Formats: sequence, C-alpha cells, structure tokens
Amino acid sequence: MTLPPKLFDHSILKIRRNRTDENSWFMHDKAIKEIHDRLSEINRDFEKIAIIGFRAKSWAKKLNLSATYINDGDLINFDGKSYDLIIHAMGLHRANDPVGQLIQMNRALIPDGLVISVFFGGQTLSELRISFAYAEAKILNGISPRIAPMGEIRDLGGLLQRAGLALPVADNIKFDVSYETPLQLMHDLRGMAETNIIIDRSRKTMTKKFFDEISKQYFHHFSDNNGRINSTFELIFLTGWAPAASQQKPLVPGSAKISLAQALNTTEKNPEKD
Repeated sequence: MTLPPKLFDHSILKIRRNRTDENSWFMHDKAIKEIHDRLSEINRDFEKIAIIGFRAKSWAKKLNLSATYINDGDLINFDGKSYDLIIHAMGLHRANDPVGQLIQMNRALIPDGLVISVFFGGQTLSELRISFAYAEAKILNGISPRIAPMGEIRDLGGLLQRAGLALPVADNIKFDVSYETPLQLMHDLRGMAETNIIIDRSRKTMTKKFFDEISKQYFHHFSDNNGRINSTFELIFLTGWAPAASQQKPLVPGSAKISLAQALNTTEKNPEKD
C-alpha cells in the first residue's frame, strides 16, 4: 500500500500545542455548539463514544458526554474497541491522510454508528494568506508556504464515500472575526496551535520589515470602515454512518412511479419540439 506524502510535521505541532492559550480557543467553542445542536436533532442515545483531538476532554465536558479520549495523530489508536459515535474534533485539516483517518473511524464504528468530523476549511485565513503572498512578492521576490492548504467544501464530501461511509453529508459555516491588528490575529493563531507546521515551511525568522509589509498589505486590502481587519474562519462538517442493512437506500435510477412534472403539478415540455 502506498502512503500519501507527509505534508505536516506533527512533532512540531505537539510542541506548539504545549504553549496554547485557552482564551484563543473560541473557534472550538463555536464548533462544540454546532456539534451539540446537530446531536440534539438525532433521535438516538449514543452509549459508546470516542472523541478524537488534542482537547478531547474539554469537548466531552462541554458536550456533557461520557467518552473515550483519543489522540489525533496520523494513526488513530482505537485499541480494538467499537463505538456508536465518533467525533473528530478540529484536527482533520492537519491530517497527512484524511481519507485514511475516516477509514479508521469507519472500521471502529458498530453498524449504523455515526462519525462527525469538524475542522477548518479552505476559506480559513484567506485574507492572511493573500497578505503574506503580497508581502513576500514585494520583500522576498517569491512565495513560500506560510499557511497550510485546506480542503474546499465541494471536494470534501467525496472523502466520506471514499472511506465507505453511508448517507454522507458535508456542510460548512463561515465566521468573520475582527481584529485591531494582524499581530492580534497571529497571537490567537499561536494560542490555538494553528501556526505553520508544513514540513516544507520556511525556517527563516520573520523580520520586522517583512512583518510591517504584511500588516500594510492586510490593512490595505482587508480593513473595514473602523480601521480594523477581518479574518475569515470556515468550519467544515463531515457526517457519515457506518453501513447497516437497516439504513435507507437510494432508489434505483428509473424506478420512480411518477415523473418530476407530475410531482410538481406542472406540464413537461420538450425543448427540442417547442
């Protein structure tokens, strides 16, 4: 089996997670609220629950769930146990093999068990990404990977099907967060352990000249009428179920007993004849 190339350096991620700041974990709180709302709409009591992530214990407490806490490394150690609910909490965007992780979760579910994964999507930090690019092109005459690539909603839904999960659903929510300066944004990113861990990242120290140019570009392109800057955060939600015989199945194409026109109470027209 050929493994995908590694994009992220999880050894440096572990170090950076040791210096996090709880005041910066506001996006986790938003994700937790969304997960809570989604679970409340499911008419089912989950008994064996696993939460995957660096802050799994905090998630379980805020969701009021009795759960097993599992680290979100490249290989997820389920220790041979099976679950009826697995929550992957804000880590899949840092996975070197996201499909592989979804497959591992599918295998750790009992039939008709549920996976919910929430993580940052491709619109996250789009303003900072552009500001970095402008500044590097002007100061360094080139562009290096400063912000990790993140998946787009139009592509991510297919990961669930590739992992063999049934009834797949992918959706997203975007949040606009306002800051006085780019430095405050970067402080929050450090506090939530979302700084650059790309293996091929630049190891050069950011100079004052370079940082000043980033700030200049950010204010020029993305400041509001109050002189503050905007930063986009996008949360992606992937939901899928372990296949089970009791689940609803899609109808076979052509098996409908009435036409769409009949269902809509309208007249079907052939554009080639009209």
